[in-house]
Amino acid sequence: MVAALLIVIVFFLGLLLVATEHLHHINRAAVSMFMGIVCWMIYIAHGSAFLVDEHPIEFLSYLSSHPAQSTSVREYIADTVFMHYARFAAEVVLYLLAVIYIVEVLRNNGCFDFLQEWLRTRSTRRYLWVLASFTFLVSINLDNLITTCLMLSIMHPMIADGKQRLMFGSVIVVAANLGGAFTVIGDVSSLSLWTRGLVTPTTYTALLAPSCLAAFLTIVLLVQRSLPERLSLMQTRPPYRGDDTVLSRQSRLLLFLVGIGGLWFIPTFHRITQLSPFVGALCVLALLWMVDELCNRSLLASDRMVRRREPLALQYAGHQQILYFIGLVLALGAVTETGLLRSLLQWLTPGFNTDMYAVGAGAGLLSAVVGNIATLLSGITVFTQDAASSLPQFDILYAENGTFWPLLSYSTSLGGSLLCIGTLAGHALMRMEGASLRWYVRHIAPKVLAGWLVGLGVFYLIHAVLG
Repeated sequence: MVAALLIVIVFFLGLLLVATEHLHHINRAAVSMFMGIVCWMIYIAHGSAFLVDEHPIEFLSYLSSHPAQSTSVREYIADTVFMHYARFAAEVVLYLLAVIYIVEVLRNNGCFDFLQEWLRTRSTRRYLWVLASFTFLVSINLDNLITTCLMLSIMHPMIADGKQRLMFGSVIVVAANLGGAFTVIGDVSSLSLWTRGLVTPTTYTALLAPSCLAAFLTIVLLVQRSLPERLSLMQTRPPYRGDDTVLSRQSRLLLFLVGIGGLWFIPTFHRITQLSPFVGALCVLALLWMVDELCNRSLLASDRMVRRREPLALQYAGHQQILYFIGLVLALGAVTETGLLRSLLQWLTPGFNTDMYAVGAGAGLLSAVVGNIATLLSGITVFTQDAASSLPQFDILYAENGTFWPLLSYSTSLGGSLLCIGTLAGHALMRMEGASLRWYVRHIAPKVLAGWLVGLGVFYLIHAVLG
């Protein structure tokens, strides 16, 4: 029991450091990885007691076919218990790596350059709606953090006024988080629900589409009211892309359609083959890579192929997200294996009339401080425990394709957007544009809260009609 409490203490101390990253400036990825490793070190040091309580039949069966040695417990934990969580993390990580390289291929070939042409306007409204809509649509297919960094790097050299950059950058963050919650491939959180088998792509999007669109429209309309009539645009030339500008618009459009269209095909690929989503993402990357080399065939053997310069935030943000996610999964795995979560749920269940919307609202508020990924992964861990099957309406709300999972994803995405420290996309805004927590709370948080409540009301109406 002491070891279990120690693991939980390490976990909550790690979450506290993650939530206060803006104060001590220690990267949350480093904190997350260290937290996960320390939790498993404590678990292995007291492994025999945990295995007897949590996996008695499997562990005894293992000992019956293996020599009784001092290393048997550690070997069983490493080969069986630990690998269960490592496999889940690896599936998500391989998917994210494939998406990162897909974005790199598209960006390096100028497939997003047409957006700058659309954004060359003095109209604040037109600029806002084009920027927000494109961010929302791209983040439906790509990871929301990668989309945020990409769009911030496009927006920054175009806007001269720093306050306007902060406002448009905040819209990018919120639109990317909403788009990420729209589909199972748009965010680490929704992707985790899919890879755990808790949702299917079609049902998930059908339940969340009206809520996400309602929240998106509400927030953009509210931001529009606080913007000036005219934009302060930079008078600069288009960015130098090297000699790869010989690529025609048709070639760049082909690459864009192969990359984005391929990502849309991943759920269908999974449904046909039943292989993990990362296999489909790697297939899309391989196809895009071959098309890229065919389009650039005349440049590959010459010294004219010049690589584009990319901002450091875009280059490293995806990798930091991967490391942060790995640490969280490992830490939550160690906490789960202590059995304390199941004991807590069993203790609460007898008098616990679980209200789905109360849990979702609480998760949203928690994600504003702790972070949306940590909150959603914790929700998955708690509400997929064996004891959760005794909760009211479990088969309808908390089982596979239950209504609770899309609600949890939506609430953590919007709740995380209440503060810029609640999502990794918000942290990217703080690093790239210098947004402060005080400014964000004053100018953006009320608009996000209004959009969240509107979307929550739409979700309630849909659930009432369907239920």
